[in-house]
Amino acid sequence: MSASDIHHARTGERLAASIQEALRGAVDALAAAGVDSPRLDAELLLCEASGWDRARLAAEPEAGVAAGAARRFGELVRRRLRREPLAYILGRKGFRSIELSVDPRVLIPRPETELLVELALERRPRSVLEVGTGSGAVALAVAAELPGCAVTATDTSTAALDVARANAARLGLAERVELVEAMLPQHSDRFDLLVANLPYVGEAEWGELEPEVTEWEPREALLAGPDGLDVLRAAIPAATGIAPVVAFEVGAGQAPAVAELLFEAGFGTVATRADLAGIPRVVVASDQ
Repeated sequence: MSASDIHHARTGERLAASIQEALRGAVDALAAAGVDSPRLDAELLLCEASGWDRARLAAEPEAGVAAGAARRFGELVRRRLRREPLAYILGRKGFRSIELSVDPRVLIPRPETELLVELALERRPRSVLEVGTGSGAVALAVAAELPGCAVTATDTSTAALDVARANAARLGLAERVELVEAMLPQHSDRFDLLVANLPYVGEAEWGELEPEVTEWEPREALLAGPDGLDVLRAAIPAATGIAPVVAFEVGAGQAPAVAELLFEAGFGTVATRADLAGIPRVVVASDQ
């Protein structure tokens, strides 16, 4: 009998299936539902339900799962079977060195968006403007990693800004990041760097995306017209004069069109940054 079994025997709490059995059933169900990473998701959900960590799941596969934790695990797995994103179920998502609270009011931060933070770290600006902050991921990561940088972040969604404010407060960064409800600030301040992850999904692509995206994430933060460039067409000309360097995250195949928009807006040099898959993911432009 494992240490956990002895504990539950002493407290009189009934044990359900073992860790191994609970995970096996969940993994089979999640795989059948089309979930991309059924084993990882099942382990993380069991950790959430039980309060254990993944190391303990691996070390004690025969340990019994308490009935209460098993019921909670079943509830969480059923949510994932409906293709609710794991980050929404857990209520959090890691992004670089910080952990963000997330829910359906905001997009779930993606690894490729970290390119915007990396760009800021390379340039070490004194001031950064993030347009379309959502959960606050980029703005808060920049503030956390560049303590001397003044950060302003905007969003047109009141609900998204509520999430960003809560994240800023929890991370102790509320005094470091100014949050503004707008597409762009309404004053004449200039920034050293402007970064943005604005909607760039085209209408034709929508049906090809996973249910986790189309059924759960905020559509207004993703869709941007027939070719996915409607928001960028409006934002790029408006961004001129705000910062000498701007960087926009874009969808696969959009970099050439976005580069042309930046040239037309008066930016002199344009370059691209590829993500880990080799896709040109960020377009960077300078007015020099």
